[in-house]
Amino acid sequence: MNNFKSKDEFIYYVKAKTKQFAIDTIKFCDSLSCTQSLKVIKFQLIKSASSTGANYRAVCRSRSKAEFFSKLSITLEEADESQYWLEILDNLQLKINQVELDRLQNEITQIVSILTTARKNTK
Repeated sequence: MNNFKSKDEFIYYVKAKTKQFAIDTIKFCDSLSCTQSLKVIKFQLIKSASSTGANYRAVCRSRSKAEFFSKLSITLEEADESQYWLEILDNLQLKINQVELDRLQNEITQIVSILTTARKNTK
């Protein structure tokens, strides 16, 4: 939380970052071709990317430290899954927008890092 003046400012930042990641991921997936295997990957990626943001919102409404930790762990799992599907797309070496794929990978790496640190700090 070094660059944030308050906890609320940090929460707003992470909510906005996870929401924008979901939106950007959906747009990226819409640009991909529609092969049978890519349909599955796109579905899984959109689910995990949007779930990351949705679950973070649930984290912010936690009623106890235990609930906070549990919901944060679920959010981190979803972010990690998004990272996995982006790595799969990268490893497939398809003719896709590599600049956007790299940017999304960087974004989710940052989100995973933020969530990991937040979870460590709640123990």
